[in-house]
Amino acid sequence: MTDYVFPPPHVPSLAVAGSGARFPIRRVFCVGRNYAAHAREMGNDPTREPPFFFMKPADAVVPAEGVVPYPTLTSNLHHEVELVVALAQGGSRIAPEQALALVWGYGVGVDLTRRDLQDTAKQMSRPWDWSKGFDASAPCGALQPVSAVGHPEAGRIWLQVNGELRQQGDLTELIWPVPDIISHISQAVALQPGDLIFTGTPAGVGALQPGDRVRGGVAGVGGFEFEVGPRPT
Repeated sequence: MTDYVFPPPHVPSLAVAGSGARFPIRRVFCVGRNYAAHAREMGNDPTREPPFFFMKPADAVVPAEGVVPYPTLTSNLHHEVELVVALAQGGSRIAPEQALALVWGYGVGVDLTRRDLQDTAKQMSRPWDWSKGFDASAPCGALQPVSAVGHPEAGRIWLQVNGELRQQGDLTELIWPVPDIISHISQAVALQPGDLIFTGTPAGVGALQPGDRVRGGVAGVGGFEFEVGPRPT
């Protein structure tokens, strides 16, 4: 038995829909600007950019239910609804036509972003970590296995705030679909079981305020509903 200097942290995990089992999380990869309309609203040209990626800590993933805390250091917290891919197998340099064999299932998550910190980081050519990788920055609904939902290639993706539709798109609008995303990541790092991939967000991102009720989903995959907590004192 290993003699750790203190008890190791718990394994981050997500619920599995209709089951008492949980999906252990190893790493969280996120794809930037993977819907053309969102790339344009952020001032970029989607026809010229290869996919790029950033990461969040595994324990940034929290259930997209109840109250999700409003983070420190920001007055401009933004929502970005995304299809989430959960991997049960890993590998390096995976061809796109082999990539879906790695997938265990799918879910729906929100990439919460401290937009003011991200804007400053962009202006100063600094990393995005503080704007993307904070505590509870990746609320996610329960995962659905491939056996239940297949591999969704089309379907409405949407997000509402207090009943107002903010984001709406379709999975057919992904610039880089799931097999390509998996293949691209595997060229840089060896993927492993337990890795999650947030696949990008459609247009309509915007600010959240304390007390906001946030709902969203992907057709055929699932949905979520949570409340934004109070500003920290």
